[in-house]
Amino acid sequence: MTNTFRCTHCGTVGLEPGFVEDAGQNSRGYARWIQGALERGPFGGAKRMGRPTWQIDAYRCPHCAHLELFAGNRA
Repeated sequence: MTNTFRCTHCGTVGLEPGFVEDAGQNSRGYARWIQGALERGPFGGAKRMGRPTWQIDAYRCPHCAHLELFAGNRA
């Protein structure tokens, strides 16, 4: 199944779908986009309580390897 997404770097049509993995401690296995500026908690981690989050959808250009990231479905 091909898509019509166009690379913003070189213009190639038909980007390859994929995802950005989060392999950190206590991770869910995929990265998320969190609304608002980064604020750190008392232990140095990002404050995210009560903020909307979206799954990051990633697409790779098969010609130049440029990545396009989109905030897709709510996580």
